Amino acid sequence: MKRIAVLTSGGDSSGMNAAVRAVVRSALSSGLEVVGINKGYKGLIDRNYGMMSTRSVSNILQRGGTFLQSARCKEMMEEAGQNLAAENLKGMGVEGLVVIGGDGSLRGALSLHRRGIKTIGIPASIDNDIPYTSMSLGVDTALNNIVYAIDCLKDTASSHDRAFIVEIMGRNCGYLTLVAAIACGAEHALIPETPFNIGRICENLRKRYREGRDNSIILVAEGVATAQEISNQIKDCIGFESRIMVLGHYQRGGSPSSFDRLLGSRFGQGAVQALMEGESGKMIGLSASKMKLTDLEKVLTGKIRPIDKSMVQLSKSLDF
Repeated sequence: MKRIAVLTSGGDSSGMNAAVRAVVRSALSSGLEVVGINKGYKGLIDRNYGMMSTRSVSNILQRGGTFLQSARCKEMMEEAGQNLAAENLKGMGVEGLVVIGGDGSLRGALSLHRRGIKTIGIPASIDNDIPYTSMSLGVDTALNNIVYAIDCLKDTASSHDRAFIVEIMGRNCGYLTLVAAIACGAEHALIPETPFNIGRICENLRKRYREGRDNSIILVAEGVATAQEISNQIKDCIGFESRIMVLGHYQRGGSPSSFDRLLGSRFGQGAVQALMEGESGKMIGLSASKMKLTDLEKVLTGKIRPIDKSMVQLSKSLDF
């Protein structure tokens, strides 16, 4: 193998730059050439790429997002687009590809593997819903962003006798919502994986109000409902005002945490090593603090990464 390529695809997450940097530097130190694909699969189809050097990835480790940029690409969902992408890679002389992204990005990597391109996927999604890795790239930074925002909200909530209902990203996975609730001391976490009772929540909040605790934080995973929908259900039942906050894309950005910088570096180096060893059609993940390869087909046909039941129990034991 003489030349590989790297791209970031789908939603951005902090730590992607650390992974790209590790791919480039690990490959170059092993005597490989590296092609950087701009704007994900769209750039691959449009042949928007450039040769990478160590200088190309200087001063990016501390930056959020992805300096290679990302874009949605409908063409990669079709067979014709997948064929064109594979042909373009072969035309560039690329023998291996590292794809950094979430579920859709990994599906694209699998399609290219099936067309003769050696591919390794790196899981990058703040939702932490990708199976066969205990943590995806960007999750830790997003969690820290959420906790910081909620700590700020607690100050104003206690000053004005208010309940804040905060909407958290995660699609159909409640990991961020659940763990953030524990980390910041929120009163309730509403997640898709476990049932909840609005009546019980209102009763608990009224009880807190009678006891003199006249502010509360309720976290709502976007896969359950919107913050506004929950606010409408409780606003006349709890004894004090409610306000909503949708954190939205704030959760994605910011300088990556030390954990995400290290994880991205380990993922990137491991992906290059896997390609050099002839591996293909696999995702590199974190398992018991070690790097582990799993077939992409297995990853993509598996269930969403399940919530740790002990964390659910911990949250419930603290919400009183």
